[in-house]
Amino acid sequence: MKFEGMELLMVFSTIIILTMVVIMALLYSTFLRKRTDLLLKEREKELKFEQELALSQVEIKEQTLSYIGRELHDDLGQKLSVAKMMNNKFFTAEQPLSTDIAKEMNLLIGECINDIRNLSKMFITDQVAHFGLLDSLEREVKRIKKLGFVKVELQTNVCCVEMDSKHAVILFRILQECLNNALKHSKAKSISISVNSSPEILYIAIKDDGIGMVQKLEYDGVGIRSMKKRAEMINADFKILSEKNNGTEIIIQYTAKRA
Repeated sequence: MKFEGMELLMVFSTIIILTMVVIMALLYSTFLRKRTDLLLKEREKELKFEQELALSQVEIKEQTLSYIGRELHDDLGQKLSVAKMMNNKFFTAEQPLSTDIAKEMNLLIGECINDIRNLSKMFITDQVAHFGLLDSLEREVKRIKKLGFVKVELQTNVCCVEMDSKHAVILFRILQECLNNALKHSKAKSISISVNSSPEILYIAIKDDGIGMVQKLEYDGVGIRSMKKRAEMINADFKILSEKNNGTEIIIQYTAKRA
C-alpha cells in the first residue's frame, strides 16, 4: 500500500510538472507571437511613414518646379525680353538718351540676376530640412503673394520646438496643401496664417474669408483625409472649422515627443 501511494504521488507530481511546462510553453508562445505582431506593426508603421515622407517630398518638388516654370516664363522671360528691346534701342539712341537706357538695362539685368539666385535656392533637394519649417513657410507665403490672387498674412510667435526633420517635411506639405485648397476652392480674398508655440507644442491656424464648406463630402474628401492621415503620422491634431459664407479655419497642433 505504501508503494502504491508513492506511485500515485509520483504520477500526480509528474502531471503537475508537465501541466506547468505546457502552460509555460503556451505563455512563452503567446508572448513570442504578440512580440512578433508588435514588431510587424511597428515595421509596417515605419514603412507607411517612409512612403508618406517620400510622397510629400515628391509633391513639394513638383510644386516647386511648377512655380519655377511660371517664374521663368512670366517674370524672368518678360524682363529679359524688355532688356533685349532696350539693348536694340541703345545702339540707335544718341546721348544722353543712350546713357539713361544703359542705366535702366543695368538695373533690369541686376533684377534678373537676383531672381535667378532666388530661384536657384528653390532647387535645394531637401528644402524644408535646409531652411527649416518656418523659413519654408515664409517662402511659400511670398510665392502666393506674388501670384496676386489673394491677400496673405503670416504672423509668428515661435520659440524653440524640437522637431524631427522628417516630421517637418510632412507638416510643411500639409500646410502647402491647405493653402493650395484655399486658393483653388475657397474664393477667399484674404488668408491669415498664425504660428505659435510653447517648448513642446507648435500651434498653426490657417483661416480664410471664403465661401466655407457646407457639404459633408467636402469635410470628408480625399485631400482632407490624406492631410488628417499625415497629421496622425507625425503626432499632430488636425481640425477644420467652417461655415457657409463664413470662411474656413484649419487648426494643426503638433506635439513634440519627449525624450
